[in-house]
Amino acid sequence: MEFIIRKTTADDFCFADEIVKEMEESAKIRGTGIAKRSPEYIKEKMEKGDAVIAITHNGIWAGFCYIETWTNGNYASNSGLIVSPRYRNIGLASRIKESVFNVTREKYPNAKLFGITTGLAVMKINSRLGYHPVPFSELTQDDQFWDGCQSCVNYSILQGKGRKNCLCTGMLFVPPKEKNKRDLSYYMQNY
Repeated sequence: MEFIIRKTTADDFCFADEIVKEMEESAKIRGTGIAKRSPEYIKEKMEKGDAVIAITHNGIWAGFCYIETWTNGNYASNSGLIVSPRYRNIGLASRIKESVFNVTREKYPNAKLFGITTGLAVMKINSRLGYHPVPFSELTQDDQFWDGCQSCVNYSILQGKGRKNCLCTGMLFVPPKEKNKRDLSYYMQNY
């Protein structure tokens, strides 16, 4: 099946309620946590073009993912990846994730991209995009990001571990320019 995968606009507001509902239902079914978002929050992301949506040629919502920025734009994350149940297991999540990754790199070229997930499929997608597993200390330390985990069923574990780890795996993509600086710094310190 063919989909239109594109950056969002205010014209996509009509899908916000359905997206939020599916995010919550999907998390319940999987028994995993996901930061709850309101339809208003999703609409804000849509209007700013900080999201990607997949729709069918008939105008039916099929999938969605949005962009967050943290620590004054030094970090960005692709969050809330969701695919409508009727379009799962056909590779659509990978296509959405690749699209939102490209939009993020275009809008925030110097940001380190990170994510936390319990989903093996998302870990595989992230790995293909160049993310690597990292300890939480390598991710943003912005309190607002970690506060977003409060609606997760595993939040008490995160808090109990002092935000050092949880059931999620942290993954990080370092832009090539930043990565080269970091590698050179390591080399200079150790040789």
